[in-house]
Amino acid sequence: MRIVIALLPLALSGCIARTAVDIVTLPVKAVGAGFDAVTTSQSEADEKRGRAIRKQEEREGREARKREKEERRRMRDDDGYDPYR
Repeated sequence: MRIVIALLPLALSGCIARTAVDIVTLPVKAVGAGFDAVTTSQSEADEKRGRAIRKQEEREGREARKREKEERRRMRDDDGYDPYR
């Protein structure tokens, strides 16, 4: 029992030292997390740009299909020809 009591201050000093390190490093970790939340990494920027490009291509594809459909309708109305009949 005396050995446990003798070792108790050593064990507690480790806990106290660890707690002190945690308290000292907490502001640094908090600032780092805030900085990471505010900034954009290169991979995140690349993903965002890729999404924007895909959306633009989808929009252009829809517009092209709409123009083709309109052109077919115009040709059918002008010639009286309906390729679907």
